[in-house]
Amino acid sequence: MIRRVTAPGPFPPPVHPHASVVEAGTRPAFLAGAVPPDADGALVDAGAPVRQAGRVLAGLEEQLRAAGSDPAHAVPTGAYVVADDPAVLAAVRDVVEASGPSAGPHASPLLGVACPGHPGRAVEITATAVVPDAAAGAR
Repeated sequence: MIRRVTAPGPFPPPVHPHASVVEAGTRPAFLAGAVPPDADGALVDAGAPVRQAGRVLAGLEEQLRAAGSDPAHAVPTGAYVVADDPAVLAAVRDVVEASGPSAGPHASPLLGVACPGHPGRAVEITATAVVPDAAAGAR
């Protein structure tokens, strides 16, 4: 259903694919705004990117399931982290790469940004996922 492709040049292949090809017979779901609130909608771990990343990913998995998909069907994800310290970005990358939506070969940019959309948010993640047709799952 999803074929991940890594181009051999003009540079050495990274550990993640450069492109994902989605088979016909599926529908896309575009998810944005996975942010770190608690069950009551209050922001948690304000300004703490590594701690917020896990909560954001849990929320993203919930959004995927609500859309009729699951973490294995996330094609790309994009993480935006309020940080300019490479060590902080690397720590968030570790959390993201260990998550369901980003497991295995995965096109997943990670960007350090200067200013959050809302005060205290240190991480936001977007995703595009495949929503499989029931018939496609039966193939």
